[in-house]
Amino acid sequence: MPHKPVAVLPLWAAIAVALASGPVLDAGFPDKDVWPLTFLGIALVLVAARGRSVGGALLVGFLAGAAFYFTHIQWASLFLGPVPMSALSILQALFFALGTLAITLAYRWLPRAFGVGWGSTIGLAFVVAGLWTAREAWASVWPYGGFAWGRVALSQSQSPLSELFAWLGISGVSFVMVLVVALALVAIEYSWSRYRELPLDERSQHASRALRTAVVPVAVFTLLVTVPAWNVVADGTLRVGAVQGNGKAAYFDKRDRGDLLDAQLTATEPLYGEDLDLVVWPEGGTDLSPLSNSFAASAFDYVTERAGAPLISGDITERDGNVYNSQLLWMPGEGVVDIYDKRHPIPFGEYVPNREFWAQFAPDLIGLIARDYSIGTTDMVFGVDGVTVGVNICFDIVDDQILTESIEQGAQIIIASSNNADFGRTDESAQQLAIARIRALELGRSVVNISTVGLSAIITPDGNTIVELPWYTAAAMIEDVPLSRTITPAVVWGRELEWLVSGVGLGALIVAALAGRRKRA
Repeated sequence: MPHKPVAVLPLWAAIAVALASGPVLDAGFPDKDVWPLTFLGIALVLVAARGRSVGGALLVGFLAGAAFYFTHIQWASLFLGPVPMSALSILQALFFALGTLAITLAYRWLPRAFGVGWGSTIGLAFVVAGLWTAREAWASVWPYGGFAWGRVALSQSQSPLSELFAWLGISGVSFVMVLVVALALVAIEYSWSRYRELPLDERSQHASRALRTAVVPVAVFTLLVTVPAWNVVADGTLRVGAVQGNGKAAYFDKRDRGDLLDAQLTATEPLYGEDLDLVVWPEGGTDLSPLSNSFAASAFDYVTERAGAPLISGDITERDGNVYNSQLLWMPGEGVVDIYDKRHPIPFGEYVPNREFWAQFAPDLIGLIARDYSIGTTDMVFGVDGVTVGVNICFDIVDDQILTESIEQGAQIIIASSNNADFGRTDESAQQLAIARIRALELGRSVVNISTVGLSAIITPDGNTIVELPWYTAAAMIEDVPLSRTITPAVVWGRELEWLVSGVGLGALIVAALAGRRKRA
């Protein structure tokens, strides 16, 4: 292999490939869900980045990131228009550009610092995968809590790699995906460079050598897809009735006061007499708070008494001058006994950070977000008849720390409540449901994913969907949902693995840079 990486493509072609990589990456995610295309999209990004100058790497990285995010989260424009969606996509594209630059520098510096051989070349693939993971991890937590949507692992909910989530977590699966692609590209480059060096009369014999070279990435992928499922031990069941009311729940929907509550009450009627342990309503399931409205309180009492079970429901609560997007646990004959406040309210959707600063640029848009939800500090579990129920709201589902903490707090089942009405029949709901399935696999817990308008489903710890409701249908799901106390490896070391592979990637890049400077000196 050459000591100095040579650009595989001229800049104009790299730009075209970078722009193509975005839609290809997106096609690997729901709703298209052609998961192998995610690997192809990763390959296109790496090919476009290799051998570029600093400016060229930033350019192709930015274009690849923009092409992906403008495609992947176009649903965000339905809520507040194209400006917030564009701003978020551009921010993520900037992170993508910086991550691509780091990968380009790794391709340049590591061979110069450590030489070229199979060992160092395989090490380079590990570093590239670590740098990709580091970029995803960084963008997932910063700024304003980050945006974890679009990590490549989130495309694999239906792939043969899905069993890996219980072992490695989301960041770990992203790492091995990029590793497989980087190894495959190394094998192709090695075979091609060897082929070009051979005399013409020996090139026909090179095919068998090329096949041997391809063994490494093929062996790695085969090993990954044969990893067995983590053994999740069932610990009883909870009979759950989850209600999708199909009310007019979007932010700008025209409705009369109490319409949402009426829709939920009507859709809940089939649950009565079903001997339930728990009734679940979604975020945005009521527009009247039972904490301040006597009619809503009597409605909650009616539901819990008729069902003979407690009710978990979304509500907007206000305490000590702070407003929260909350989940209430309402017990028959007692009323509210516990509250969960959303840990990850959506910046520029549920609150405006640094409101005065941003209002200078888009006062009308910022003014549409009339109130700022505070970041919750409650625990993330409810006690229901001896069962510890983990609760989260909408965007919480994509936050690794929130879900891990709920398991650490003893959650035996996860209730994922959401209001997807603002995004219509776009890919957003399907993407979120895929994340819920990944969480079931990763955490070893059943997930009840309940939405105002869909998609709603109940998913078991092995990733199987036992019941699902279609979009914009008023209906209820009634199931005996498996419980578990099993702790998966992903819960134990998933976040540490993210730090490890990211740290190794960044550390190797720094060491290679310093070694290169010493050699030049």
